[in-house]
Amino acid sequence: MSRDILIGLDAGTSVIKAVAFDLAGRQLAVAGTRNQYRSGGDGAVEQDMTRTWQQAARMLRQLSETIPDLAGRALAMGVTGQGDGTWLIDGQGAPLGPAMLWLDARAREDARAITEGAGHDTIYRATATGVNLCQMRAQLRWLQRTDPARLGAARHALHCKEWLYHRLTGALVADVSEAVLNFGDIRSRAYSDAVISALALDGLRHLLPPIVDGSETAHSLEAAAAAEIGLPEGLPVCLGYMDIVTSGIASGLCDPHTRPGLSILGSTGVHTRFAAGADEIVLNPDRTGYTVALAGDAFGQVQTNMAAAINIDWIAGIARDVLHAGGRPGDSAEILAGFDELVAGARPGAVTYHPYIATTGERGPFSDPCARASFTGLDRSVGWAELLRGVYEGLAMAARDCYAAMGETPAEIRVAGGAARSAQLVHILAATLNRPVRAVARDEAGAAGAAMIAAVQSGVFVSLAEADAAWVRPLLRAPVPPDPDLGPLYDRLYLAFREGRALMRPLWHSQARNSQSSTRKHIT
Repeated sequence: MSRDILIGLDAGTSVIKAVAFDLAGRQLAVAGTRNQYRSGGDGAVEQDMTRTWQQAARMLRQLSETIPDLAGRALAMGVTGQGDGTWLIDGQGAPLGPAMLWLDARAREDARAITEGAGHDTIYRATATGVNLCQMRAQLRWLQRTDPARLGAARHALHCKEWLYHRLTGALVADVSEAVLNFGDIRSRAYSDAVISALALDGLRHLLPPIVDGSETAHSLEAAAAAEIGLPEGLPVCLGYMDIVTSGIASGLCDPHTRPGLSILGSTGVHTRFAAGADEIVLNPDRTGYTVALAGDAFGQVQTNMAAAINIDWIAGIARDVLHAGGRPGDSAEILAGFDELVAGARPGAVTYHPYIATTGERGPFSDPCARASFTGLDRSVGWAELLRGVYEGLAMAARDCYAAMGETPAEIRVAGGAARSAQLVHILAATLNRPVRAVARDEAGAAGAAMIAAVQSGVFVSLAEADAAWVRPLLRAPVPPDPDLGPLYDRLYLAFREGRALMRPLWHSQARNSQSSTRKHIT
């Protein structure tokens, strides 16, 4: 039997999945399990590194037991996972305590010190990426300040996918996408001594492994890991880019002809534009966003909203609580099922909603941990349906805000993620961006993108563009055109949205101070 299957391993924050695809991109089988992490009252969000590997290995073993002769048919594997965070190991490759996840808030002051320091401009111009508390570069500063003994015992600082890659292959390498956005220069795609010095991390330079691009480099599956997961020793394994980028690859980001934008509306909102080279990257005065290296000379320029579908979940939870209080029990899924009909019948632009519902504030296209959600424009004519529509419109306005920070909005927008299943949200997004929007019928985009990288490295395709033509274009749905009747209204609403968030900023900080004072008094 020929080697006709590619495997994608995607270790997300909440779920770890192993997925098998044939060479045409058809999904053959998936094995998934809930991931686990621990939250602490001090802002800590940590994950057990050994358990993460054990869960990933179990999913790969389950996949090999599901597909007949997967060991004989597997051609290559691509590995991706949650971005940011810090996963430390010692000289024997053993974890040094739990990993710090991207959700961890303890490096807040360290990130602020970097952005207020003299080297911030050097860092931003080289990496084209804003500094956030979730990134390894801020978390290493926090560890340097609070736990120097742990750092002293560390031999390497990895990300989630790099830890799993090490367990699979024994290789200690860094993925080009995250290595460069943290510590590198986008033009050289290598570590930058100037950036590392500006971060005040010169003494930790030895923790950073060599950089590889998974579309060009593979390592072999080691014997011990092969026995544990049921796949053959020597199987080529490729280190994929961070998960938001592999999801983008599987959703059409690398289409060189259309060069679309991509909005992934999951729990968070990820808005990406394709840049063919470093000269096409657009910097912004707020020094925010991510710039992620792709295969060849290309980049994905990214702005991320902390909360996308979380806003919809929040308002659905309010509806559920009201129904329960009235003796009419219902779950969130039943409530969400009726939202599209309500939104379709509601008055457009009745209210303005700023969708900063996450307790960690906002990071794109501006960074402010105190940012909070709000409705403005409420009066007696506003009903429940208008509030729902306001939330949907707020998500679309936030997407437009992100694309505006990256230059001209791409000619076409691809959309993925759970919230993209709403026909009304897609309709509103198209009208707000004044661009056609196309959904992609791909369930496991992160794993698919990792498998596409492995397909390029193994020679199935000569480039990600060729892989896109085979794996993505057949799954594109018909475009939803912008509504010409809504366009002028949404142009005005967007101006109000931008003006409103600027005016609200002092109030956010005042509320944060009041909340801290109230908490202290309550504890006392």
